[in-house]
Order: sequence, then C-alpha cells, then structure tokens
Amino acid sequence: MILITGASGQLGRQVIELLLQSLPAEQIVAGVRTPESVSDLQSRGVQVRQMDYTQPESLDLALTGIQQLLLISSSEVGQRTNQHRNVIDAAKKAGVTMLAYTSLLHADSSPLGLADEHRQTETLLQASGLNWVLLRNGWYTENYLASLPAALEHGVVLGCAGEGRIASATRHDYAAAAVTVLLEGAKHYHKTYELAGDSSYSLAEYADKISQLTGKNIAYQDLTETDFRNTLISVGLPEPLAELLADSDAGASQGALFDGSQQLSQLTGQPTTSLESALQKALEKL
Repeated sequence: MILITGASGQLGRQVIELLLQSLPAEQIVAGVRTPESVSDLQSRGVQVRQMDYTQPESLDLALTGIQQLLLISSSEVGQRTNQHRNVIDAAKKAGVTMLAYTSLLHADSSPLGLADEHRQTETLLQASGLNWVLLRNGWYTENYLASLPAALEHGVVLGCAGEGRIASATRHDYAAAAVTVLLEGAKHYHKTYELAGDSSYSLAEYADKISQLTGKNIAYQDLTETDFRNTLISVGLPEPLAELLADSDAGASQGALFDGSQQLSQLTGQPTTSLESALQKALEKL
C-alpha cells in the first residue's frame, strides 16, 4: 500500500487523484490530521487514516502495512524538522520500503530561509537506513497566480526578485513526478531530483504575459525586500507569510528559483505546464 501524508492539502489531493488513475482505491491510504476533511476520498474507496506529525503513536498506527510513503513536507515552518523526524522514525519501525520526501529545489545550496529545515530532513533521511527519494520541488506557479486579482485591480505586479529567472511548475506537475516515483519504486531509490518548470521567466515577463492575455497594462514594480515585506503586511498578509514570500523573491534574484535541467518533465515524460496555460486557466476562474 501507498500512503500520502498531508492528503487534505492541495498537493496531496492531486497525488491521490493521479494514483487513482493507476491503482485500485484500496491500495491508496490518505494520511490526515482530520479524517472528515477527506470524506469524499473515503467514499471512493481510499483508505483514510488519522495521523499527526506531532503524535508518534498516531504515526505508528497509520503506517501499519505501508510499503511506500510520500512525506509531503509539513506546512508548519519552524517545527518541520522534528515533525519529519517523527515520521521517519515511524517509517523505520513499520518497515516501509521507500520514503519519498518533497524537499526544496537545490536544498543543499539554496539561500532561501525555507531551505534549512529541508536540509535537516534530508540529512535525517539519508542516515535513516530507509530507501529514500528526494523530490526537490521548485516554486509553484500557483504562488504567483494567487496575487493575480490584485495585479489586475491595481495594474501592477509587486516583488523583489529583480531580473531573477523563475522556473516554476504547477502542483499538478509536481504531483505527477511524485506519482511516477511511487509507481516505479526501486529504480528511484537514493536519487535526488531537482524539479522545476521546463521554461523560466522574470517577474517583469510574468507581468507582460498577464498584459498580453488580458489586454490590460500590467507593470512589474521591483521593491527592496523590506519594502515588499511591509507592503504584503499592509494588505493583510500574516507577518510570517509576508517574510517567507519576500525572502523567496529575494532568493529568486540570486537564482534560487531556477533550474534548467528539465528533470521534472524527464521524470514524468510530459512537458511541464507553461506559464501561459496556467495563467489562462487562472483567468478563466476569475
């Protein structure tokens, strides 16, 4: 059986939807803190098991009989390393055959503040004795699409990425990579994949693409990291999220969100979703 942690999240759900195209539902286990949040999956035959990264006893129960595990990184920045350690320890006790982990693009050298806990988790995995796979996910295109309504309203894309190249891909693209690894198993043991979009863009080019698709004049305004952070806070974003986004943009200016190896599309056998396609879909929903 294959267990997906964080199965109620956007990435976890997409992984399960793709697995359902290849496997019987009873071979798929959705691991979640709140089982009611995935009652729709349970009604389709997917096993649902309660698991909480902070409760080791729940992890032991959830991992019973599991051969392959996709550990989707915790969303609780600052607590991730200990939470991931609990899952790794439980996987060892359960005799899990393979643990695939959603890490961060170039985690070993990334300047992003987010990278520290990913590096620590990778070290724990590599010392665990488990068969591990590192899925170093790059930036999600959806991270920028979330601010599309504001860009259209104000005629500006704000950021502090300078001319940095961003090779983003969609959650669906990253989910497809995870599913490939889970279905193919042993050939991926102890491999590290740097996953990013096939093509890249600067935020100025991103703004230009919005202009082309909407006929509106959308400009990119490059701010300092501090000014961008403060602007995000002023429009209502929680301070930790504002700091994360500003740090990520600043990292992009140093190349942290770029990779040109096309390992993602090579892994899935499909081109990654283009920025234009992702934007068109997002605009259709507005």
